[in-house]
Amino acid sequence: MASLTDSFKRRFSYLRLSVTDACNFGCSYCLPGGYSRACSPAAPLLPAEIRNLVAAFAQLGVSKVRLTGGEPTLRRDILEIARTISETPGIRTVAITTNGYRLKELAEPLFAAGVTALNVSVDSLDPDVFMRITDARSTPLAKVLSGVDEALRMGFRPIKINVVLLRGMNDSELPSFIEWSRTKPVHIRFIELMRTAQNGDLFAQHHVSTGPLCERLIREGWISKPREMDDGPAREFIHPEFRGSIGIISPYAHGFCESCNRLRVTSRGDLRLCLFGEADEPLRPFLRDSSQRPELIERIRSALKEKPLSHLLNEGKYGNTENLSSIGG
Repeated sequence: MASLTDSFKRRFSYLRLSVTDACNFGCSYCLPGGYSRACSPAAPLLPAEIRNLVAAFAQLGVSKVRLTGGEPTLRRDILEIARTISETPGIRTVAITTNGYRLKELAEPLFAAGVTALNVSVDSLDPDVFMRITDARSTPLAKVLSGVDEALRMGFRPIKINVVLLRGMNDSELPSFIEWSRTKPVHIRFIELMRTAQNGDLFAQHHVSTGPLCERLIREGWISKPREMDDGPAREFIHPEFRGSIGIISPYAHGFCESCNRLRVTSRGDLRLCLFGEADEPLRPFLRDSSQRPELIERIRSALKEKPLSHLLNEGKYGNTENLSSIGG
């Protein structure tokens, strides 16, 4: 099988595919004020276009696809999309990242459609704080947590819980999140807040460095786990007394991008080489028919030569990512 590498010899086996910009939550760090359809006038990729896209990436050595949004389960055809990807030769893992609002009802059909790995955003275990962060008026915390329990019952592995750390909002809940992983095989991932074009004030007020958290875990007996090929960006910690694990995503840490193994495609079919890159490469013109695959593969290979070594967040450059909902983080 072909190998997809960039000019820095990094190998890419992981595709994050946004299937919609829309989201029904209005998280303060991601989509404050909620979603407006005016943000994205173009229609998202159709299942047939997704089939052609994923087949090309699989031919290039990609073996893991994560469905993101916005909120991917807003797509009425999300099960068809998941099944299409899981049936693509070469794809070993299909994952989905969700806010969990439909997880209880969709866990079983998603699993049947070939989704085996799951990320759920749970930014607080306090119902009031959860509501304040997410502005999810129709989805209380209890509904999301019941969805996580249903996913555990169905056998999704791994189940990762995404927690964006926010100073003065949820940073006091670290012990509660860590304790959750003691008796259940959930993998808690603490994510350092990232600056975007729209969240400058919130970043200045609520950003928390994850460095002290890593030091704390080591003091408490947690052991750093070696990375595997298809792993995401988290530095993972395990403990003999815990069934789950703790992951730390530190985008401002030195060398964070050195192990990058993932590419992103927007819901409109644009290849984004870096979450905080300046430009996208349109792939949609090559997705109409499977006969276009040689051209599509050449376009992907050519674009990858332009992938930068690192983002420039530390220099105050955020690329064309106005908010994280537009590409799924």
